[in-house]
Amino acid sequence: MERTLDDYQEWIRNKIKKDEYEKYLNEGKDFINEEEIVEKLRTEKKADGKKVRDILQKSLAVQILTPEETATLLNVEDKELWQEMQDVASKVKKKVYDNRIVTFAPLYLSNLCVNNCLYCAFRKDNTIVKRRKLNLEEVKKETQVLTGEIGHKRLIVVYGEHPETDVDYMMESIKAIYSVKEKTKSGWGQIRRVNVNAAPLSIEKLKELKKVGLGTFQVFQETYHHQTYRKVHSPGTIKGDYNWRLYCMHRAMEAGIDDVGIGVLFGLYDWRFEAMGLLYHARELEKKFGVGPHTISFPRLEPASNTPFNQQSEYKVSDDDFKKLITVIRLAVPYTGMILTARESAQVRREVLDLGCTQTDASTRIGIGAYSDRYTTQEGERQQFILGDTRSLDEVIRELAERGYITSFCTAGYRCGRTGDKIMKLLRTGQEGKFCKLNAVLTFREWLDDFASEETKISGEVIINKEIEEIKKKIPTFYPKLMEYYEKIKKGERDLYLYLPVS
Repeated sequence: MERTLDDYQEWIRNKIKKDEYEKYLNEGKDFINEEEIVEKLRTEKKADGKKVRDILQKSLAVQILTPEETATLLNVEDKELWQEMQDVASKVKKKVYDNRIVTFAPLYLSNLCVNNCLYCAFRKDNTIVKRRKLNLEEVKKETQVLTGEIGHKRLIVVYGEHPETDVDYMMESIKAIYSVKEKTKSGWGQIRRVNVNAAPLSIEKLKELKKVGLGTFQVFQETYHHQTYRKVHSPGTIKGDYNWRLYCMHRAMEAGIDDVGIGVLFGLYDWRFEAMGLLYHARELEKKFGVGPHTISFPRLEPASNTPFNQQSEYKVSDDDFKKLITVIRLAVPYTGMILTARESAQVRREVLDLGCTQTDASTRIGIGAYSDRYTTQEGERQQFILGDTRSLDEVIRELAERGYITSFCTAGYRCGRTGDKIMKLLRTGQEGKFCKLNAVLTFREWLDDFASEETKISGEVIINKEIEEIKKKIPTFYPKLMEYYEKIKKGERDLYLYLPVS
């Protein structure tokens, strides 16, 4: 007999551990000071060019901005100043991450959920959605396609909030993903980094999740505006507790997970306020733990099946404002990775990539079981929202190469211990970009030989040869070892990387 949500009431009641966030409150208040944010956005206006340029120099020095400085940038109206800001954002990205773009695939493992978010097609009251959870053999089948046919090396696995997909299922599914090893044209493919996008968890469960090789732990606040949060998240649901979600990264840090990802669903409330909220969150993590967010995501509200709220929102973000918010995030939190997703159209992604983005997905399918089922249409009853860019990984990589970017499949830094405060030190000094260039070349060689179409291989060879020449000139100490590994990869060896120890 199929179980209903009534059967899970005890699990729902016991999910939130209030003592795990109440200890961080300041006289009962969280760190999102709405009155202060609104006041700074109101008063930090009409800044002259000199003030803005002084702030930009701070970004170029890879220093996180203050709320006042960020509000100043958000209020810039002069088009020429915005162009300067965009140019500096691009320079910051190049300084910190070089010309690498990391690619990944999202893998939705379940659309079961006990919450009722107004903007989400997976909300529990949406009866149109076909509910499903992948079993472990299906998880492996999805992974086989992603590693053996497409060539991905890292995933972001996505779970709804439901007792059937709690931490035990998360752990077993991650183990299943890591266990898959598929033959390719010239070698073999395997997922080397599994990041998780899931509901907030307790410290105890986060410690368990870390044991199975968790990468970055992502939880998006969706909106930092308290009233809007209450409006779109039903009272009485787990997600209805603002602070349980807001402090989930504090718990992750306590649990020893030092790479965390934050984000906002832009379109729920005013985008300038939300950008300030992301800054406040980053500064809070730095203050409490000495480490800011490993990544920031900035998805926009998109149409979803049987979800009228998404069409009615008064806070939809225009393409021009989208460019501005990406620019300001890069300048305000200059060390963070920035994730641009296939929610956006191919054209929008072309226009905003240069503004500071470091990661993007490709060959994306967000239906449950969608990679192995190979359905060709975006079926509303299977997806959380409608995708804007459904191009293959091969097409995306070819375009990136033609624009001067090398696609990196590198995961070596995590295995060398370059996480948390260690990677932050390297990012702030521009050293991480140099180190990662080496292993980006090695992993790109793998992908070109195993998966690239002839057309993409032509573009890929141009960019990889350019990168090798740059390494020879700028990092000569590592050049001999790089070329030794490079030749081994051309002969069929896989998963070779230069070990760069950290203190």
